[in-house]
Amino acid sequence: MRIAIGSDHAGFNLKRFLTDELVTAGYEIADFGANSDAPVDYPDIAQPLAEAVAAHEADLGVLICSNGVGMSVVANKVPGVRAALCSDGWSARRAREHTDCNVLALGSYAVGTQVALEVLRAFLEAQPQGGRHAQRVAKIDALDARRAPPALSERSTPR
Repeated sequence: MRIAIGSDHAGFNLKRFLTDELVTAGYEIADFGANSDAPVDYPDIAQPLAEAVAAHEADLGVLICSNGVGMSVVANKVPGVRAALCSDGWSARRAREHTDCNVLALGSYAVGTQVALEVLRAFLEAQPQGGRHAQRVAKIDALDARRAPPALSERSTPR
């Protein structure tokens, strides 16, 4: 499984820790930055990661900033992405099982490394349950389809 991971400067150390854990567990990693704790703007990390997940270039994504909110807001602007900000394993598991979330957002200042690892493991181990949840996810997908930009072939050609 290929996991896309990215952080801003506030999440850099937690990203390094989680990346090491993921590699040890046998996951393939696509690192979207940051590459140090020097200040960066979280949209510059979250958008390309979310687009990679939406394009199925990664199976799931993980975004980390100080509180996880900014990263989750940006990721959720990308059609096809359902990002969940979680700070406990139960919420992360439910995000995958009931909402088929494909991006996990974490707040590095909100959770310690061991809690973050527990949350990440719960997210990765859970599977979408389908069933009654599938119709709800389909409604989310329909909202995405309404806001997605038209394909190049559907755009009007300038004269």
